[in-house]
Amino acid sequence: MDPPTRSIIDDDTPPERTSRVLPQWSQYSHPGHHHKHNYQNGTTYSRSSHQRHSLNENCDLVCKVMLLGDSGVGKTCLLVRFRDNMFLSGNFISTVGIDFRNKVVTVDDSKVKLQIWDTAGQERFRSVTHAYYRDAHALLLLYDVTNKTSFDNIRAWLGEIREYAQDDVVIMLLGNKSDCQSSERTIRREDGERLAREYSVAFMETSAKTGQNVDLAFMAIAKELKARKNGVHNKSSFNVQEYVREHTQKATCPPCIT
Repeated sequence: MDPPTRSIIDDDTPPERTSRVLPQWSQYSHPGHHHKHNYQNGTTYSRSSHQRHSLNENCDLVCKVMLLGDSGVGKTCLLVRFRDNMFLSGNFISTVGIDFRNKVVTVDDSKVKLQIWDTAGQERFRSVTHAYYRDAHALLLLYDVTNKTSFDNIRAWLGEIREYAQDDVVIMLLGNKSDCQSSERTIRREDGERLAREYSVAFMETSAKTGQNVDLAFMAIAKELKARKNGVHNKSSFNVQEYVREHTQKATCPPCIT
């Protein structure tokens, strides 16, 4: 299976087939109501070539973003929250291989299309995931703040990134499920911040359930990539880590304060 070609401005056509099965969810949670949504309708990449090129022509920048991390840390939920402003409730089958979604955001009057690749966290699918690393412009690396193993494995994930990704790839570390009760939390915010400093990457805690910092994470990535495209990537123009520090929302519910 050939990965997509690395390009800041590129067609969004994914591989003809991927080795993944779409998560089998049937119910989204949305503020104030529930509604049904079914993605299991065969091939998901059904837009015509004309439609895809039209979408790209209306965008100033197209960037490939990958979601990485152990299985169960909430990568798919984070993507659905950002893409559709909904939360996946109940049980669903984990992503197998690679899944793919687009979203266009506005950055300083420019249209930036994020091609977001949701990857499987299971070890047996790593060889599939590795093929996509070198074409990514940004990587969002997730762990679950209630799962110490997922945090301990972050160093291994960063090792894979160092081996397979481009040297200039943008990396952000996300401690997901920050809406947890204090009794469920096993990783403090300070632990995530310390690890991020060690590897010189941006960090924030997120919640796909409440939406905390989800849009901020993707917008910070979009702003950083736009700054790089414009050739003004330096500390005086835009710094993704400083932007995150200035805009990160702390969890406000008492059980989540750390």
